[in-house]
Amino acid sequence: MINQLSPEIPSCTWSRPIGLGWDKPYTVRYASNIDDGPWHGMPLGGFGAGCIGRSSRGDFNLWHIDGGEHTFKNVPACQFSVFESNSTSSQAYALSTQAPDDATLKAWQWYPTDNKVEGQRSRGAGGQEEISSISNTGTYHALYPRSWFVYENVFKAQLTCEQFSPVWAGNYQETSYPVAIFLWNAHNPTDAPITLSIMLTWQNMVGWFTNALKSPEVRVRDDGSPVYEYQPRWGESQGNYNQIVENTQQFGCVLGRVGSDEPLQEGDGSWCIATLKHPQVEVFYHSRWNPEGTGDEVWQSFAKDGSLPNYLDTTATENTQLGAAIALRFTLQPGETLEIPFVLAWDLPITEFAAGVNYYRRYTDFFDKSGTNAWAIASTALQEYQSWRSQIQTWQKPILDREDLPNWFKMALFNELYDLTSGGTLWSAASELDPIGQFAVLECLDYRWYESLDVRLYGSFALLMLFPELEKSVMRAFARAIPQGDDTPRIIGYYMTIKAESPIAVRKVVGATPHDLGAPNEHVWEKTNYTSYQDCNLWKDLGSDFVLQVYRDFLLTGADDVEFLADCWNAIVQTLDYLKTFDIDGDGIPENSGAPDQTFDDWRLQGVSAYCGGLWLAALEAAIAISDILLTYQTGNTALAAQKSTYETWLQQSLPIYQEKLWNGQYYKLDSESGSDVVMADQLCGQFYARLLDLPDIVPSDRALSALKTVYDACFLKFCNAEFGAANGVRPDGSPENPKATHPLEVWTGINFGLAAFLVQMGMKDEAFRLTQAVVQQIYDNGLQFRTPEAITAAGTFRASTYLRAMAIWGIYLVIN
Repeated sequence: MINQLSPEIPSCTWSRPIGLGWDKPYTVRYASNIDDGPWHGMPLGGFGAGCIGRSSRGDFNLWHIDGGEHTFKNVPACQFSVFESNSTSSQAYALSTQAPDDATLKAWQWYPTDNKVEGQRSRGAGGQEEISSISNTGTYHALYPRSWFVYENVFKAQLTCEQFSPVWAGNYQETSYPVAIFLWNAHNPTDAPITLSIMLTWQNMVGWFTNALKSPEVRVRDDGSPVYEYQPRWGESQGNYNQIVENTQQFGCVLGRVGSDEPLQEGDGSWCIATLKHPQVEVFYHSRWNPEGTGDEVWQSFAKDGSLPNYLDTTATENTQLGAAIALRFTLQPGETLEIPFVLAWDLPITEFAAGVNYYRRYTDFFDKSGTNAWAIASTALQEYQSWRSQIQTWQKPILDREDLPNWFKMALFNELYDLTSGGTLWSAASELDPIGQFAVLECLDYRWYESLDVRLYGSFALLMLFPELEKSVMRAFARAIPQGDDTPRIIGYYMTIKAESPIAVRKVVGATPHDLGAPNEHVWEKTNYTSYQDCNLWKDLGSDFVLQVYRDFLLTGADDVEFLADCWNAIVQTLDYLKTFDIDGDGIPENSGAPDQTFDDWRLQGVSAYCGGLWLAALEAAIAISDILLTYQTGNTALAAQKSTYETWLQQSLPIYQEKLWNGQYYKLDSESGSDVVMADQLCGQFYARLLDLPDIVPSDRALSALKTVYDACFLKFCNAEFGAANGVRPDGSPENPKATHPLEVWTGINFGLAAFLVQMGMKDEAFRLTQAVVQQIYDNGLQFRTPEAITAAGTFRASTYLRAMAIWGIYLVIN
């Protein structure tokens, strides 16, 4: 704790008055998809450690503690409260504007949402300040991985709580820690002393976060996607106890469970709340109060004078609920300031996939695997939090200081990284094969499988630029999976949605690039191709996506990790050979056919397509470049030289065919056989990648520019007056080809960011920013923050929240540089 002035909050945060709701937030497009409503705040917790979320009304409501699973529920007993008194009056509030919706904690006073004081300011995604008519009681700010509550117009003291976890670029240790720091700054601006007490209460949740259904049945949802039931052991607290712990500098309470003779299981372990001792501060505690009661055991004394009864009881519960509380009371003289850290840590070391398939989390490489380390993790945080915060600031400062980037862009650039914490993230302990562990983020909460390769073509730019070793570990997992096969027969969900009979497909064909790295209910990294919405063995983009991402990850991380290329080479050869078998007419380019067979998996393409064909050409160029690099280390490798020669032949044959079949004088046609005149927004993804990787253009640059300008005009400017972003595909006049179509008329956030990166690459930076800003404003002004969806529509609906592809905004930053 140090005496210092209030913390400086960057000028480019996402901010919102505390407790202010939304008039018309976006709502979900399909009722079977998840829609938690707009109360989402920045998540806290390291990568793969499990995370929690706290919204702008102050409630802790997101519990992604079990890897890959989603629980959204306010837990009112988990909260900060503040008591304040001066010579004339006193007051106490729990710092959420959301009182419990049942009869619990009736003794508590909840923080007000507004006081009638004039002229408060807030800042939306556009960066402009707006003055609201009723005064608010403070402001919530977020700039991942830091967020702030600034409390105003209620307390006489100036109070700010900064929240963060130790996440910063290039850090492969602390970034994995299951810990959140709450740094309080209290200042007395008055001319009389003020006594304050800050209390943290927490409910003992040990044992809750695991699926009670060990082998849940997988069924097909009405949108054709596979889904299984998740039943956390919510409220099952048998054997739980709370225990006060302290040393000379630190004071805390461990929330544990009586150990059994059985080996540790998912959900087992410990939580801890802790703080620093200080000569000016009195510490109070209550180790066992009832969060399902009135809350009087803590509130009566706290609201009276900021104290707690120092009640100590460590006996294990017979399955009643247990709360713990710590309060710090101090007096500030006029003009005095005090900084006080609180820490929340959890140690739940095991992630279980299918029954018995257990992985230890990455942070266990630095603490042991016993599940008894919550106090050790909290203690470390109390020693290191200032250094951690300065590391975050050092990482972000060069970007935040740039005057050529608008504030709304910096805001979204960092806040879209929330998904690396909140996206069901897995990060396993190190092994000989994977020296920094294995990593994975879900495609999204509704499509609950990991690292969908077509989605990460744009969505992995953030991971690549900030945590390159994690990015390479994901691509190595795909390389290992390509030679594997799985003959399990499946029906394809898409046919159910169009009410047609489904063909039976095998799960994974040898040589095919898998769509994803599996799902949390099976065996991530080992059992791939989880989705059965389409038969992904038939997709025409995945093999090319794999080759391009391998070469990208080599080139943009120093171009010196030749071992990485060598590890992936056999998979590249195998999957390009496999993809070439779909070149039915022998013209050099694999054809799209039948059911949707690429990332726009509701959209039929026929024959050679601009999207898949372009990716194929760029992938061949990348494969040739990779073989050149490997040949410099393996001179005389005739097989490698022959492979390179094959790719050169395929490329020479394909390049003119792509022009001949698709160029219409203004843009590239959707495909060669459907006769559609639709302008596809992402038609030249292959050209974008070729130029990004310093490969030869796959199309003449004047044609690329003409196509790009057509896309910008038709899909963005003419689509709903450029209000939402670019639609995936409309006719040249901006009208829909089929008004009932789904994917063509959706605005895909990540595709828009990828398109913006292409605009920058082609010298159209102003247009890129205009497009990006339209999308960012839709997300951050309409209650979609920290759950960015795949798609939004002009009707104010969204699809597939917490989506991986939106981290493509880092691709824009990459190309600007």
